[in-house]
Amino acid sequence: MDGLTRRAYRRDSPPRAIGREGGGDTEPMKLSRPVSWFLLVFGAWSWVIWVTFVKNLWKDGSGLAFDDAGDPTAYFWVHLLLAVTSFLLGTAVGVIGFRGVRALRREGR
Repeated sequence: MDGLTRRAYRRDSPPRAIGREGGGDTEPMKLSRPVSWFLLVFGAWSWVIWVTFVKNLWKDGSGLAFDDAGDPTAYFWVHLLLAVTSFLLGTAVGVIGFRGVRALRREGR
């Protein structure tokens, strides 16, 4: 191996522990203020969009979501699954953003 591709550490070595001086590989991650707010707003936006979509899906009169007997179609179930997945992901992203904003406020930044 040449000097450009050689690693200064072994791949199977454990991460360095965090000492009092910090600098270990397992140091807590810090999000910047813009990133924290973006994640928080994205999570809220995801809920607004998908709640509106589910309301419209439930009221669908075109025959895509419900057949003539009023039973849900495959279209309905697939799109409901997409909405639920997006609710969960939007919530997770929003919680990460909220925790980042809250941590920045505690630091006084």
